[in-house]
Amino acid sequence: MSHNDSKFTLEEGSLAFKVLFTNSVTHQEITQKAILQTTAEVCKAQALQQGKDFVQPSVLTVESLTKACSSPESAKGFQEAISRIRSKNAWVDGKKFASAQYHFDGETFVKGRNLITEGVKVVKATAQQGNYETARNRLGEALHTLQDFYSHSNWIELGNLFPYSNLTRPDSLINNIAEPTRPTCRSCDGSDCRNNILEDIIKEKILTSGYFGFSKPSGKCSHGTFFDISSWFPPKGGINKDSQSSEHGNLHDAAATVAIAATRELLEDIRGFLGDSNFLRLMGFSQNSVLCFAIDTTGSMGDDIDEVRRVTSNITDKMRDTVSEYILVPFNDPDFGPLIRTTDPEEFKLQINALQPHDGGDTPELSLSGLRLALTGSPPQTKIFVFTDADAKDIELKSTVLALIESTKSVVNFMLTNSLAARRRRSEDPNQGQNQRYSTRMSNPLNQVYVDLALASGGLAIEVTKAMLPEATNIISDASTSALVTVFQTVRNPGKAETFSFIVDSSLKNMTIYITGNSLAFNITSPSGVSQTNDELSGKLGLVEHVGNFYTVRLTILDLEGLWNINISSSEAYTIKVIDSNITLLLTIVGGDSVTPTEVALVEASGSQTITGTLEKTADGDFLVTMNSVPAGEFVVRVMGESSSSRSSNGRFQRQSVTQHRASSVVITVRSGFLALVKKYIFHIHTILIVIHSTIFTLRLGQMTVWEPGKTLSIPFTVVNNGSDELFSINAKNDRGFATEFPSTMSAGSGSSGNGTVNLTAPSDTPSGTEVTLTIEAETSGKSDFNYAVLKLTVVSPITDFISPVCEIISINANCSGNCSLSSWELSANLTDGNGTGIMSVTLRQGLGTLNTTTIIKDGGVNVTLAFYRASCCSEVMELVAVDRAGNVGICSRSITSAVTTTPDTFMSTAATATTTATATTKITSSSPSINATTNSAEHPFYPPIIFWLYVGVHFAVKLLTLLY
Repeated sequence: MSHNDSKFTLEEGSLAFKVLFTNSVTHQEITQKAILQTTAEVCKAQALQQGKDFVQPSVLTVESLTKACSSPESAKGFQEAISRIRSKNAWVDGKKFASAQYHFDGETFVKGRNLITEGVKVVKATAQQGNYETARNRLGEALHTLQDFYSHSNWIELGNLFPYSNLTRPDSLINNIAEPTRPTCRSCDGSDCRNNILEDIIKEKILTSGYFGFSKPSGKCSHGTFFDISSWFPPKGGINKDSQSSEHGNLHDAAATVAIAATRELLEDIRGFLGDSNFLRLMGFSQNSVLCFAIDTTGSMGDDIDEVRRVTSNITDKMRDTVSEYILVPFNDPDFGPLIRTTDPEEFKLQINALQPHDGGDTPELSLSGLRLALTGSPPQTKIFVFTDADAKDIELKSTVLALIESTKSVVNFMLTNSLAARRRRSEDPNQGQNQRYSTRMSNPLNQVYVDLALASGGLAIEVTKAMLPEATNIISDASTSALVTVFQTVRNPGKAETFSFIVDSSLKNMTIYITGNSLAFNITSPSGVSQTNDELSGKLGLVEHVGNFYTVRLTILDLEGLWNINISSSEAYTIKVIDSNITLLLTIVGGDSVTPTEVALVEASGSQTITGTLEKTADGDFLVTMNSVPAGEFVVRVMGESSSSRSSNGRFQRQSVTQHRASSVVITVRSGFLALVKKYIFHIHTILIVIHSTIFTLRLGQMTVWEPGKTLSIPFTVVNNGSDELFSINAKNDRGFATEFPSTMSAGSGSSGNGTVNLTAPSDTPSGTEVTLTIEAETSGKSDFNYAVLKLTVVSPITDFISPVCEIISINANCSGNCSLSSWELSANLTDGNGTGIMSVTLRQGLGTLNTTTIIKDGGVNVTLAFYRASCCSEVMELVAVDRAGNVGICSRSITSAVTTTPDTFMSTAATATTTATATTKITSSSPSINATTNSAEHPFYPPIIFWLYVGVHFAVKLLTLLY
């Protein structure tokens, strides 16, 4: 995309919903409601298991539920997980609106069911590997198709009040589908359409759905609405229940209620497979902050690693409630990795303590290889800290690492202990063009690549001696908090005397200023006119700490609100970063009325150029920002506005993106339905999370691609050249070391494009659920410009076992008379998986008793898991969850009060219909939750007119060409 054509938008698919259907709700709302209800059930079950009370909020919101779940710090992660799932749900309408199987249009029931079951398979496999971002993407896509079934088929018209569980069971049949030649509808108009499905279809319980577009067999139903061409021709009209104004809008609420129930049923199946704790992780609980260390383990790093051990022990003790996951990536030469991941801070300490400095040889190390592994193995927006005393041996990975930083929005901080070491300077640097993209000189010129990457991510490159390292590591505690926001950040190279201004609003309470540079002097002035210089270590504004090239100014005054100024005088390069770590308000896609953004601007990262955009509020309350141009170099995005909640009369606020961005005249388009990551710029503004999608890089999005171990995946891509250079170098790298083939060069004249293919082969022993990050890069021959596409791919083993585990109750003994606390009951059962893949786990979901299991081999070589449960009679309900190695889930419950029963029982699939018997007898249940009837919608989108008429034009053109030729 050219520099003068950039547009920023807020949420994927946001324009596809609630544009005309103002009296109806959407896929996103169905999804959020089901997630909130299911998560409440999970928290309730966990509380009962721990002997605690759970009080469900009268109104379920992200904030109220995380508080009720005793995890208020998870509000951010929970909201972000819901937003991702909702966004991918809406994405299906934006990218697959003409694909019938994604919406159960045109009687594509088998194909639609396969999309759901394949999607759930990927969700389970990737979530089991801890790849929650991928799992959320696929979950959103699968839920869209599932929800559309109830709005687009005649399931509700047939009198059904509950979900069609066969849609989530790959071993089941979709029964009674209308034959291809059997008529299903009559023509109708207006209110007459409520009864346009033929009587024999209703009477015989025949399943059908409406056709959409140009191809509709004779006598078949149409989807309906003005934008459906098929509804213009007999039989006219439609049967969709997308809104209350649809042809079958009288059934809109009923369809919505069942869609919520079906969504919860699918979520319960995934919950059964993952277990409650990991299900909550999938939903973003305790994902408020991830801390990652990439550590050089060469022989010279002995003292540094000792300091890392000290820092790790300190911050894990201080931040147990705010850091949810710890990641360690060691690197050396010639090795790097493996990535070590744990949620246990004590285990993380043990892993750090186990690091042994060794080898090294020559000075440079594989630091960028270690950083790349950290970026691809960590969730987006992770705080990564790199410790090294050497320059990078693998500097050719700089562009790849830069692409990963931009796509993941992770912040990278470098702790460099080679700043004052005597090192031989390279006489010639073949990557000089790359290295000058972000140019700030360090005292050790070999550290240039580190400061470039730090600046690109919004992090810091701190140069200290080994003796000074303990003083510098305090930054880790500051920068690891999940509530961190960046108020202002800039870089100047070469350095010059300049005054910088920024606005602080009333929500900021704990502000810190970081300044890096050598031989500089600064003066900070508050809104009230109070000043403090770098020489005043304890002044009227706060405390100044200085170590190496790094200054920290911790403001201690109470009233921060207003306009601040920082005057810096230096002839050498320097950076400024202003952060605040005391944000307490919830981050959400749609914010409160108290906050109004008034200006969104692109600010040159190393200069003063500012380009302001125009704001347009959408129907969903988001904002569309349009730019006429973008800065030629690196830039950040700044949001300013007004808040009625501010104590001051002006009520101004300011936020700035952390990661730097840039424009490019090179476009890489990944073709044929591959998911590429689009850049997002995120700002925290009171209760608003503004997500701005850059179209600077045109990446065609498609369904995430899955392939099997031992197979080769071919990924076609296109490089579009909007510049003057005609020769490009192509590079494709993946983080798993899989064999990769691709063209090394490509020619594309100015204004034209070139095509290529990347072939990626997964080894036959690749574990199912492995996520692969592939980066495809194109760089001009003169190294003046480059661009990239980052793809998240998944390797999933094929599944042939679709049968859930079986539970045979052997005996139940109870003596529950009198005081329940003085009596107990017990149960024994045999759990088997028949000829399936074998039982992977048996867990107790409900019940305060003890569960013991052992595995034996019976006649015929069948593995049998013996389960013995014992509980106080005060704990009347027991629920076992068995999961086999293929991901099939079985759930069996028992409820007992006083009687003894020995009725045999079997596990029911989580998609089965619940059955309940009288008290003191067997209770067989599925994971399908009871559903409170709530008005909601399984809404098909309103297609934006441009997309629709393009669709119409293309199809008419095809028809015309067919007639002519």
